[in-house]
Amino acid sequence: MKIRRSAHRGSVNFGWLDSRHTFSFGDYHDANHMGFGALRVINEDRVEPGKGFETHAHCDMEIISYVLEGALEHKDSLGNGSVIRPGDVQRMSAGTGIRHSEFNQSHAARVHFLQIWIVPERAGLAPDYEQKHFALARGPGALTLVGTRDGRAGSVTIHQDVDLYAAILAEHERVVHPLHSGRDAWLQVARGAVSLNGERLEQGDGVAVNETGELEIVAIADAEILLFDMHRL
Repeated sequence: MKIRRSAHRGSVNFGWLDSRHTFSFGDYHDANHMGFGALRVINEDRVEPGKGFETHAHCDMEIISYVLEGALEHKDSLGNGSVIRPGDVQRMSAGTGIRHSEFNQSHAARVHFLQIWIVPERAGLAPDYEQKHFALARGPGALTLVGTRDGRAGSVTIHQDVDLYAAILAEHERVVHPLHSGRDAWLQVARGAVSLNGERLEQGDGVAVNETGELEIVAIADAEILLFDMHRL
């Protein structure tokens, strides 16, 4: 396992935006942290009330938004308009090109969310958008499949061989996930604290795993996690 500690992430603060970058992004560059497999960006963003990202363009990237607190308003050049709240998973395939904006819908409270970029299996896809709400399973052994290559089990479709799981765990609850041959995993602690195979991880920590075997995740405190199970590139 290779741990990426929260305190070692890149950071920017523009007043309206406080962001932490797990991997190189924008003006933050670290040659040792350019991504992990197809996983290219994990930004933890906090946006002030009424503020946000003005309309901008993307291409050839799978972009996932996962809201932890508050409400994020989305508009794009495909004509989509939505509000993303906790429990929602939004997937935007930038493909040949898409323009969008993201704003904190509230004028009273921050929005706190994870912005995730995954490199698609091929360039030149048609731009696309999808958003679904998930009632995350709770309790020991509970992992909810929220993103897959084939959209199985009601998940959003990611144009890459990635299975994305989410879970909310109460203190002492445990989940076990098998990592099969030819697969890598990334665990991101969105909130709280967990142990992964005995290694303590705090909020904002991430860890790369590239050895076959069982991943045992135990909540040290109430926690929310994202687990990426990916084809090894």
